[in-house]
Amino acid sequence: MSLSLIPDSAPFSPEQRAWLNGFLSGWLGVNGEQPGGLNGNGVALGLLGDGDQGRTPAQAEEEFPWHDPGLAIVERLDLAAEKPLPRRLMAAMAQLDCGACGYQCQTYAEAIAAGEEKCLTLCAPGGGETAKAVKAILKEQGAAPAAAPTMNGASRPAPAGTRQNPAVARVKAIRNLNGPGSAKHTAHVEIDLADCGVAYKVGDALGVFPANCPELVEAIIDALGAKGDELVESPAGRELPLREALRLDCDLATVDDALVELLQNGGDPAEADAVRRTEESDSLCECDVLDLIRLAPSRRPTPAELAGALGRLQPRLYSIASSPLAHPGEVHLTVGRVETELRGRRRKGVASTMFADRLQPGDEVRVFVHAAHGFTVPADPAAPMIMVGPGTGIAPFRAFLEERIATGAPGPNWLFFGDQRRATDFLYQEELEPLVAAGRLRLDLAFSRDQDEKIYVQTRMLAAGEELFRWLAEGGSFFVCGDAKRMAVDVDRALCEIVARHGGLSPEAAAQHVDELRRSGRYVRDVY
Repeated sequence: MSLSLIPDSAPFSPEQRAWLNGFLSGWLGVNGEQPGGLNGNGVALGLLGDGDQGRTPAQAEEEFPWHDPGLAIVERLDLAAEKPLPRRLMAAMAQLDCGACGYQCQTYAEAIAAGEEKCLTLCAPGGGETAKAVKAILKEQGAAPAAAPTMNGASRPAPAGTRQNPAVARVKAIRNLNGPGSAKHTAHVEIDLADCGVAYKVGDALGVFPANCPELVEAIIDALGAKGDELVESPAGRELPLREALRLDCDLATVDDALVELLQNGGDPAEADAVRRTEESDSLCECDVLDLIRLAPSRRPTPAELAGALGRLQPRLYSIASSPLAHPGEVHLTVGRVETELRGRRRKGVASTMFADRLQPGDEVRVFVHAAHGFTVPADPAAPMIMVGPGTGIAPFRAFLEERIATGAPGPNWLFFGDQRRATDFLYQEELEPLVAAGRLRLDLAFSRDQDEKIYVQTRMLAAGEELFRWLAEGGSFFVCGDAKRMAVDVDRALCEIVARHGGLSPEAAAQHVDELRRSGRYVRDVY
């Protein structure tokens, strides 16, 4: 029986269809033959994994060339320009499949296109850039899709400890991992899970529902001329005093279309025009709710109007920094404090400053587990494990190391870690150095500000390229955690260069092998 790889709806004649089926079958290896052979240095071409293993013809049929966080959004949108609406929307996403929106990039785009998801600002890594592109695509389409019909009847409550029904846990301890004089503040957070029924695996992320900064809440109440105790319906569907609704349920960092429209109607025409100009420019991406309200001081919405025009505060996802075997009943996080100056005001990261500045031991937090997909310790305990995690990207690899030690895994472990200065920013130094001394860890460090020449983790990778390639050739897995826009792109480029140089391959063949390593589950990234 012949296997057709071309959909029946495709506009080809029977002869064209037969030719394409034959071509694609041969290209994809559907006949079952596996690539093999040796390169010029006698290295097996298949040593980095077979990229087509486990892929069905349906999976191979549609490719997403824009699904690459290394591409600028303009490039991604160009690649999807002639595609149907769901794929054009997908190209606008950050391409990280981080799960922060509660979807993957593809499924979030499809939910918007189908009208099942009305919130267009859930892509936290994409931020205003993604939101603006999504709105433009829908506007070009003519109108936002109609909402999908709902099912009649009561739905079952979501299980405890899920995004829809988070568990309430208590903070056990918080400490700053950075030394005095550091330009950074990195909180090590320990949360007690013993009584909330939440369980996790190494590699998972913890979702945390944050609370907004009380100072920002009070500034918005003051700008409205309100008291703060007025009852409103929050975006979460709860009736709360305005102050509590703004603190617990409202997204104050992202401007929703409904707020723009609200502030354009009534009040001073010049102020409405200022709001309109901001909406039409790129500066709207830099505005938060307080910024926009201050643009139209004569248009003071009622507390109920404001609450109805704000989006819902979304949870933040953090890579879990502990193994449940090493810390039963606990979960640990590594959270970098975010604070910047923008448009004349200090802007605080919602969850990061909550952990660093406001939470104390004994305080409650609402949490859930976001399961990892392939991002965990190698299935073979003897397999080499290479980890690249600068800054807070070290979080999951602390968990990986704890898991390998707790299970007695004999495989060698190698960590590339970097930050600004060794004296103040060597996170978990007191835990890592004893592992090095015991022969359980190879540790390559890159502190960029300790010398005139900037040294990064990819610099150390290239310097150790020959041995790194040997670990891969021996079946090693390669993991990356951290910034997607810069670090992960540079690390990927360095890995391709190492494979080309020490595997005797052309740049094109090296890139193909790195892609095969990724598809086989031996090159896995947790980037944001």
